Amino acid sequence: MSEKFSFAVVLSGCGVFDGSEIHEATLVLLAIDRLGCTYQCFAPDMQQFHVINHLTGQEMSERRNVLVESARIARGHIKDLRTYAVADYDGIIFPGGFGAAKNLSTVAFDGATCKVHVEVERVLKETRAARKPIGALCISPTLVAHVLGTVDVTIGQDQSFSVLIEKMGAHHRKTSHGEVCTDYEAMVVTSPCYMLESTISQIATGAENVVKTMIELKEHERT
Repeated sequence: MSEKFSFAVVLSGCGVFDGSEIHEATLVLLAIDRLGCTYQCFAPDMQQFHVINHLTGQEMSERRNVLVESARIARGHIKDLRTYAVADYDGIIFPGGFGAAKNLSTVAFDGATCKVHVEVERVLKETRAARKPIGALCISPTLVAHVLGTVDVTIGQDQSFSVLIEKMGAHHRKTSHGEVCTDYEAMVVTSPCYMLESTISQIATGAENVVKTMIELKEHERT
């Protein structure tokens, strides 16, 4: 690369069952850094839908803030998603975790008729309009499918999720560990990660392949 690329990474809390999947989020940040690029983490300033005890799997009687919890992963270096400006970044990427389906959207509850957080919808539409790459891992491609419509995405091989994607007006492509689905026209790159039974090494491969492909798309767009 002739210059560093800067990525916005959108988090949805801290923990797979009620926020961002920590392995996916961390490995995305690692891939960006190892590929010589920079990143800035973002999250919406809002209350989580609920809080899950990750030891027992039970819901807890407390409330937590998505931005505050996401700051745990970002080591405090995080911004409110409302401050995201598309001109400041070369691409945007969404790690997975149930937070994407519970906090960034209502996919977990409403399926194809879900609502997407207003700021998530804004940043996706603005990034698409600016012809900058969008990456999404695990369940996060549902956000892209719902907001952008007729795009090619993957959530792996689960038939029920394939149907969900199609109901949103997008096209689902089957993939396996570490593989990516690239929609070159929409500049959307997705990978299933923990939507498949995966090892952490397989997650690392998927995260790196998404970031690499996003960089390639952006470099091609500049030539």
